[in-house]
Amino acid sequence: MKYELYYWPEIQGRGEYVRLALEEAGAAYVDVARGPRGSGAMMKMMEARKGTPPFAPPFLKAGKLVIGQTANILLYLGARHGLAPKTEAGKLWVHQLQLTIADFVVEIHDTHHPLGPSLYYEDQKPPAKKRTAAFWDERVPKYLGYFEGLLDSNGGAHVTGRRLTYVDLSLFQIVAGLRYAFPRRMKAFEKNIPGLVGLHDRVAARPNIKAYLASDRRIPFNEQGIFRRYRELDA
Repeated sequence: MKYELYYWPEIQGRGEYVRLALEEAGAAYVDVARGPRGSGAMMKMMEARKGTPPFAPPFLKAGKLVIGQTANILLYLGARHGLAPKTEAGKLWVHQLQLTIADFVVEIHDTHHPLGPSLYYEDQKPPAKKRTAAFWDERVPKYLGYFEGLLDSNGGAHVTGRRLTYVDLSLFQIVAGLRYAFPRRMKAFEKNIPGLVGLHDRVAARPNIKAYLASDRRIPFNEQGIFRRYRELDA
C-alpha cells in the first residue's frame, strides 16, 4: 500500500514527524501537496462533509482510512512498521510520550506567536521576547529534562529501551529544530542533555534517515514553520 501524506508543501511543521517515521520505515508514500494541484486536493478533503474529514493537516490516507493529528498518525504507523512496542501498554506509553512532544511543539511555536497565529511576529515582538525568556528558563528544562531522564533510566540508547520508536525520531526533530531556531541558547543548553544530543546523532546516522536528510524530500528549516529563527529571541 502506498500512503498519501497531506501537509503544507513549503514547511516541515508537524508533517515532518510523520515523514521521519515513513522514511525510517522505508514505506512507500507520496507527499501529495508538493505535487501539481496537490494543495487543492488537500483542501478538498478538509472541506468534505461526508465520511471522516480531517480538521487540518497533517493527515494520512491509508487505503480507505483517513487519519488526522500527528500523534494519531504515528500511533497507526508505529504499530504497522515496527516503530512501537507490540504490547498494548507499550503502544499507549509511546503514544503518551508523543502527545507530550505535541504539547512541547505548541510551546515552541508560541515563543514567536504568543498572542496568536493571526498576528504577524512584528506585531508581537515584546510579548514574544518575554515568552521566549520564560520558555528557556522554565519550559525547555522541564520537557527536555524529562526525556533526558527517560533515556538515562532506560539505558541511554532509546527512550523506551533497546528498540527505536517513533518517539526517538520525533526527539531528533526537536533537537534539530531548536538548534536551528535558537542556535546560541541551544548550544549553551546542550551540556544538560547529553543523552538527547547522542540520540539525535544516532538517528541522523541511521541509513534511511541519513539518505532522507540528504535528499530534496527534506524541506529545509525556514521562517514559515514551527522552528523560526529570530535573532532578537536568541539573545
